[in-house]
Amino acid sequence: MNPLAPRATTLTPSLTLAIAAKAKKLKAEGVDVCGFGAGEPDFDTPQHIKDAAAAALAAGFTKYTPSSGTPELRAAIAEKLKKENGLDYKPSQVIVNCGAKHSCFNVILATCGAGDEVLIPAPYWLSYPEMVKIADASPVIVPTQESNGFKLTPDEFRAAMTPATKLIILNSPSNPTGAVYTKEELQALAEVALEEEILMLSDEIYEKITYDGTQHTSLASLGKEVYDLTITVNGFSKAYAMTGWRLGYIAAPEGIAKAIDSIQSHSTSNPTSFAQKGALAALKGDQSFIGEMQRAFAERRAFMHDKLASIPGVTCVKPMGAFYMLPNISSFGLGSTKFCERLLDEQKVACVPGIAFGTDAHMRLSYACSMENIQKGLERIAAFCGSLK
Repeated sequence: MNPLAPRATTLTPSLTLAIAAKAKKLKAEGVDVCGFGAGEPDFDTPQHIKDAAAAALAAGFTKYTPSSGTPELRAAIAEKLKKENGLDYKPSQVIVNCGAKHSCFNVILATCGAGDEVLIPAPYWLSYPEMVKIADASPVIVPTQESNGFKLTPDEFRAAMTPATKLIILNSPSNPTGAVYTKEELQALAEVALEEEILMLSDEIYEKITYDGTQHTSLASLGKEVYDLTITVNGFSKAYAMTGWRLGYIAAPEGIAKAIDSIQSHSTSNPTSFAQKGALAALKGDQSFIGEMQRAFAERRAFMHDKLASIPGVTCVKPMGAFYMLPNISSFGLGSTKFCERLLDEQKVACVPGIAFGTDAHMRLSYACSMENIQKGLERIAAFCGSLK
């Protein structure tokens, strides 16, 4: 007898976490490793946020909260969405989850099942297809073009649709490409979804991290019909350097929000009580930290892109958001896994193979790390690429 359910046997472990773990192990052994795998800001959570959580602990705020989050946090999120994103959600339409990853998982679990197809533009965040599989639905990968900045076009969307298409996942700003869709580009994609009433999961976790005046647009802000088909996902991990706090949220039409609340009530019970107090402080408190972090990322981005573009055989689209770069290394004749394995073995540089994100022609580098790490690591990458020519 096989003790495992079929859904468990089709999953692949997170390669980003595996690479980070290997790099940390080597560092613990005293090896000088330059790591580019981390998908989290290298900044500490702002002090006033930590203070709010510590005060909540000291005050005994350690019991269950409502499964969907505290009423005051849900109201603050609704207020934020209205003020910053032009989205009119009632607090009852907001569900606080245990991280934006958990938010995406709950959305897919609540809306998709056996026989449903979910369109995922590639390169994609590596957990999307696995979440779809867990829901017993079928991920349909839709390749995008590097020449188009890795953005899905309406024609590519329409060509991938079938009568079984239930949901499309759009991530802007994107992990791993850094692509940011304009308002007009989102409108064009939304019009295709409206043709067949396809649900849209809009993952906006990197909304605060954009460059060169690029403006983030929330998909659900594009009109009533689009709003009715869109589930917005966001959280606190990236904007406030709160990755370990595990707090995200969804905003959705009432019926979907209610279903997600029911799912959550039978899984996590509720997000961590005192962490929610920290999240409330994040929304209500000083926002200057975000600008400081964004400026640091912008400096690193400019340096990294210039350096990568100067390496013979490497091409790289300049990201307009998030904190990743996806250089094309296909000219060296190695698949992304072999390239990254040799890069780690020979130069002690840890990057994530692009195959994890649906493209074997690329590797992903995070610049959510020190400038010293970036400078040293890119010198090693240049030396490695030079040895392959």
